[in-house]
Amino acid sequence: MTTQDFIIALFCQVDQEMTVVPKRPDAKLYPSEVVTLALLFALKGVGTRAFYRWLTRDYQALFPQVPERTRLFRLFKTHVAWTAQFLAAPTVLGVADTYGIEFIHPMREGRSPAQIGKKGKSNHRWIVGGKLCFVVNQWGLICAWDCATANVHDTHFQPLIAQFDHIMIVLTDTGFHATTGDPANMKVCPRGTWNTRMVVETVLSMLTTVCHCKQMPHRVWAYFRAHVAWVRAAFNILAQWTLEVDDNDMVHFSIAEFSL
Repeated sequence: MTTQDFIIALFCQVDQEMTVVPKRPDAKLYPSEVVTLALLFALKGVGTRAFYRWLTRDYQALFPQVPERTRLFRLFKTHVAWTAQFLAAPTVLGVADTYGIEFIHPMREGRSPAQIGKKGKSNHRWIVGGKLCFVVNQWGLICAWDCATANVHDTHFQPLIAQFDHIMIVLTDTGFHATTGDPANMKVCPRGTWNTRMVVETVLSMLTTVCHCKQMPHRVWAYFRAHVAWVRAAFNILAQWTLEVDDNDMVHFSIAEFSL
């Protein structure tokens, strides 16, 4: 599948989900076009300028009405609520984990009064940035997510897990345990137990190697949050395209073949 064929297939998939969203009379792009472009940006995993150069140089013919760069990314931020349509349904069993995202090098911390990231640990190293928390169902698809600065403890995201009470049992590592109590549907899994949690490692690997989410250059929190939301939507759409369950009920999926 060529990149152009992939973009067309992605647009067709998105258009089926966005049929209920009308186009504004003064808008140049249809909602399906905005969503498709945002998903491509999330999948490309580069800065805004590099993405816009790539888009207008190679695929202008597919999106002839694409607006100026800054206006395009304001559209992504404004319509981030559309990503809710691509959340997966919860299952009986789920997994939650966190993911550190670096904004700037720790040596540059505090140099700018407009700094939005905070210092925290991710993978046993210090970063200055944000932290993404997500809950995946048994198929590895993201059901819910939230983000905060990197200095917050994992227990900050317990309400994300609690919303699935009486719906889904959510497996977590020991970092989510709070001395004041845990949600009734949260099960803390010590290291080396419940290998079912390994599905989340596959998700983290794809976010890092395909979407390049370990580092993001955002300087405004709303744009960072929008970027994370579109990454989540892109992951759910593409993972479902390759989702397979073998005879042993093991889940297999990959988005590597869609890397741009």
